[in-house]
Amino acid sequence: QVQLVESGGGLVQSGGSLRLSCAASIRTLAPRSMGWFRQAPGKEREFVGAINSIGGTTSYTNAVKGRFTISRDDAKNMVYLQMNSLEPGDTAVYYCAAAFRLGLPTTSQEYTYWGQGTQVTVSS
Repeated sequence: QVQLVESGGGLVQSGGSLRLSCAASIRTLAPRSMGWFRQAPGKEREFVGAINSIGGTTSYTNAVKGRFTISRDDAKNMVYLQMNSLEPGDTAVYYCAAAFRLGLPTTSQEYTYWGQGTQVTVSS
C-alpha cells in the first residue's frame, strides 16, 4: 500500500516557477514508476511526466518538455516536479501517482495509487 501527499501548489505569474513535492508512504512493495498528471477544469486528466526507479529515467509530455523536470529522493521517499516558465495553460490540479510497472507508463489506468492533488494557477 502506498499513500501519496502532494504539496507546493499555488498562484504564480506567467513565466514563474513552482516546485511540487510528493511524499510517499510505502508500506509494502515500492512502486516502480512515479508519475505526475494534471487536470484542468472541464478537461480530462492528462499525463505530465514520470520517473522510474531504475536509473531515474524520465519521460514528459511534449507540452512540458524543456520546462518541467521530475526528480526523486529515495532516501526521503519524495518525488518532485520542478516547473519553470509556467504558462496560463499549465493551470490545473496536479496529481502524483504510483505504478508497479516499469516502462514509464503514461496512462492513468496504469497507476494504482493517487494523491489528493494540489492546485496550480498561473496568471497572465
